[in-house]
Amino acid sequence: MLTLSAALFALMGVLIRLASHSVDNATIVFFRNFTGLLLLLPFILMKGPTFLKTEKLWMHSWRAFVGLIAMYGFFYAIAHLKLSNAMVFTYSSPIFIPLVAWLFLKERMTSLMWLAALVGLVGVILVAKPEQGFFNVLSIIGIISSFLAAMAFVTVRALTATEPVTRIVFYFCLIGTLFSSLPMFWHWRAYTLQELALLMGAGLLATTSQLCLSKAYSYAPAGKIGPANYLAIIFAGIFAALIWHEYPDQMSIFGMILILVALVLCMPRSPKLSALDKA
Repeated sequence: MLTLSAALFALMGVLIRLASHSVDNATIVFFRNFTGLLLLLPFILMKGPTFLKTEKLWMHSWRAFVGLIAMYGFFYAIAHLKLSNAMVFTYSSPIFIPLVAWLFLKERMTSLMWLAALVGLVGVILVAKPEQGFFNVLSIIGIISSFLAAMAFVTVRALTATEPVTRIVFYFCLIGTLFSSLPMFWHWRAYTLQELALLMGAGLLATTSQLCLSKAYSYAPAGKIGPANYLAIIFAGIFAALIWHEYPDQMSIFGMILILVALVLCMPRSPKLSALDKA
């Protein structure tokens, strides 16, 4: 489930990169949320208003707030960095997840989980290459976005204990659309069919990816499966090579190998989780 989510998210990054050539960041964020809302509305109408009843509205709001800010930062990074590097910043969030999960969910973190996060961090650094701009304004935006994304992921993990996945994603899209529509009073203009196709396509991929991600977080503790998000970096590298001829060097390849090692280390080993994965 996480593999599919990562692949879709990387492909979303491709569409956002293409759209950013002529569309501003605020518009991209709005259409991503608005498209998701449109996609989920028929399902919500079919379920009826009772489906939206929740006692966790404040958690949905918090998740949407931190997730939306992270989205602004991430989409900005995609527009100004190589696609794989932008994915590195965004998917560095698993580095923060163990700490956030421990602080807010009181989840026990094993030494193996911490080792997976550390190995993944080294891999991220090798792929991003600090000497090529890892520590500048763009990287600060990326790191802050990563931390906020980690908080959003952990909140999703807490919500899945009582909330269905579709409700979680719907509230995110609803609240995200409302807040991201505010800048559109200044940014709205007529868009070409190609721009609309890229914007709506990115929203479709992002929403589907988010549904897969939310489902995956209902299967295992956030700190345990979080590093699997690193797969999006590898998919992004493949897409970047095919479309923009951006090929990884030896250091990047070694970093990706370390990322795969981190994936193996964090794979669920519990019989219960294994049964859920097969379901």
